[in-house]
Amino acid sequence: MAAKKATETGVSTFEGAMGELEALVEAMENDQLPLEDLVSHYEKGAELLRHCEKVLSSAKERIELIEVGNSSEKDLASAPEEDDASPSPDGSPVDESIDDDIRLL
Repeated sequence: MAAKKATETGVSTFEGAMGELEALVEAMENDQLPLEDLVSHYEKGAELLRHCEKVLSSAKERIELIEVGNSSEKDLASAPEEDDASPSPDGSPVDESIDDDIRLL
C-alpha cells in the first residue's frame, strides 16, 4: 500500500515528499499563479501532506513497538528474584510490615 501511495504522489521517500510540499507552498505564496494552478497546487499539497502524515504515523508506531520491547526486556532483567517465604539470615521470618525499615541487627 505504501508503494501505491508513493506512486500516487510521485515521490517514494518522506524527504522527497516534504521537499515537493515545501516547493508547492513557496510557489503558492510567492508566485502570481492563476486560480486553477493554485487549486491544483493545493490538491497536490494535500496528497503530499497525507502521505507524510502516514509515513510519520508508521514510524511512530514502529518506534513505540521498539520502546515497549526494550522496556519489557529491561523490566525482566532488573526484576529481583523474590522468595516470599525466605527467612532472615538468623532463620526467623522477616516481618515486612514495619514500613520497610532497614534493620542492621
